[in-house]
Amino acid sequence: MTDNHHRASRPSHREGREAHPAAPKRTGRLMLYLLLGLTVIISLFLLFLYPIVMDKADHEATIRIPRNATKDQVYDSISTHLGDEFATHVMRTAGILHSDVSTRHGMYVINKGDNALSAARRLTSGGQTPVRITINGFRSLPLLIERVSRKMEFPADSLRAVLTDPSFMAKYGLTPEQALALFIDDTYEVYWTTDARSTVEKIGKNYLYLWNEQNREIARELGVTPAEMMIVASIADEETNVAEEKGIIGKLYLNRLRNKMRLQADPTVRFAIGDFTIQRISKEDLKKDSPYNTYLHSGLPPGPIRTTGMTTVKNILRAAPHDYLYMCAKEDFSGRHNFSDNYQDHLDNAARYQAALDRRGIHR
Repeated sequence: MTDNHHRASRPSHREGREAHPAAPKRTGRLMLYLLLGLTVIISLFLLFLYPIVMDKADHEATIRIPRNATKDQVYDSISTHLGDEFATHVMRTAGILHSDVSTRHGMYVINKGDNALSAARRLTSGGQTPVRITINGFRSLPLLIERVSRKMEFPADSLRAVLTDPSFMAKYGLTPEQALALFIDDTYEVYWTTDARSTVEKIGKNYLYLWNEQNREIARELGVTPAEMMIVASIADEETNVAEEKGIIGKLYLNRLRNKMRLQADPTVRFAIGDFTIQRISKEDLKKDSPYNTYLHSGLPPGPIRTTGMTTVKNILRAAPHDYLYMCAKEDFSGRHNFSDNYQDHLDNAARYQAALDRRGIHR
C-alpha cells in the first residue's frame, strides 16, 4: 500500500510536459497588448503631438489680443501672421492646456522657429512682450503722439488728452505747450496694454531723473527753470550735431537772455514755418508771424522745438562760462560755428558764410 501511495503521488513525465505551454501563451498576450498600446501611443503622437512639436513659425510675428477678444479673433490674428495650420495647432494646444487664450489680453511676440507648443505656452502664460518706444529728435508733438499711440493699444486722442491736461503737466513743472520737453530722447519699454496716462508717467520718470535737485540748483544759478532749459537745449540740438558745441551754444543763448537780447535763432524760424530743410533763411522767413519766431519776439518760445537728450542738457548746465553773444555757421560747411562777443566780428563771420552759400548756389 505504501508503494502504491508513492506511485500515485509522483507526477508522470506526460503530466509535466502538459503544464508548461500556459506560460508562453500569457507572455505572448502581454507582448501583443504592449505592441497595441505602443501603436496607439505612436498614432496619437503622430496625430496630435507631432504637428504641435514639429510645426514651427517661419518668421517672427507679433500677436495682439485685445480686451474681451473671442477665440475666433485670436485664431484670426495668428492665422493672419503665421497661417491657418499653425493657428489651428496653437489653438488645439491651448485647449489641451485647458487655457482660454482669448482672456490673455496683451501683446506677444512669437519668435521664428517657435513651435506651436511654445507659442501656445507664451500666449497662455500672460507674459507679455514689452513695446519699445524710441524717442529721438521729434520736432512735432502731433507727430510724436501719432507715432507713440500707433505702437500702443490706446488711441491717439487718449495720449493727446493727457498731454494737454494742465493739471497733469503741472506735476512736472510744464505747460501743455512744453509737452515735448517731457519726452527725453531715449528708448522706453512699456506693455502694449498700458494706458496713455501710465505710459507718459513711465516716460516722465526719466525727466524727473534728469531734473534732480542738483541740476535744478544749477539751472537756478543760471537764471532759468528746468522747462526753460529744455527749450534752450532743443534749440542747441537743432543748431548743431557737434556735441562739444552744444554747451557753448546753450550758454550763448543764456547770455542773450540775460542781456535782454532777442535770441534770433534760425531753428525757431524753421519750426515756425514748419520746414527744417531750409538752409538759407530769407527776409520773408524772418517776418513769419509766430510766437516761435525769436527774430520777432523776445525771450524764449512757448515750448521746445524738438525733443532733446540728457547729454545736451547736462552739457549746457556744466559748460564753462563765456561772453559769446553771436554765432554763425562756418563757411566750410563742417557743421561747426564761428562765435563772437561783438557785433562787428559777427557781421564778418556772416559775410563769409553768405558768400559761401552764394558760391554753392544755395538760395533756400
